[in-house]
Amino acid sequence: MTATETIRSRRTTFKFKQEPVPKKVIEEILSYAIWAPNHHITEPWRFTVIGKETKLILAERYRQIQIEKAAAHVDEKNKAKIGQLGYKKFTSKPTVIVVSCIQDGDEQRRREDYAATCCAMQNVQLAAWEMGVGMQWSSGQITMEENTYRLVGIDPDKEYIIGFFYTGYPSEIRKPQRKPLSEFLRWTA
Repeated sequence: MTATETIRSRRTTFKFKQEPVPKKVIEEILSYAIWAPNHHITEPWRFTVIGKETKLILAERYRQIQIEKAAAHVDEKNKAKIGQLGYKKFTSKPTVIVVSCIQDGDEQRRREDYAATCCAMQNVQLAAWEMGVGMQWSSGQITMEENTYRLVGIDPDKEYIIGFFYTGYPSEIRKPQRKPLSEFLRWTA
């Protein structure tokens, strides 16, 4: 694929085959992060690949989050079902990668480093797609909790978790749903 073909064909993957992505492939995919634009070459991106034990702990927490989000009128039996669906959803992701950004310097430096890490994340997603690997960039409550930081060995005073990459071989690829460029483009005199 050309770069433009990869950009246009890439889709967020929500459903994965259970076949794990080999460690060597994960490492190759992540190696493309370092080529992202980065002001002052601070290289703020960090990637933590979650092991099986940590994944099960996070899946249990995800179960609890889904139960807590259930409407007040939902009975305990149905809350348990909702929780189990959350647990299954989290454990259905073959590989979970935590993406974080070093928090250093003044506010401007932190903004630039966050932006650079997001560019690195796009590089990773495009490289993965070209290799037949799908990803879903996910954020939410579980990515912000103190226990998640502790569990994956990240000091929240020094790094900020941007999100999780759910990673695997796609079992389903959605059709594109994008508005035309004309709806987002402005020209000035």
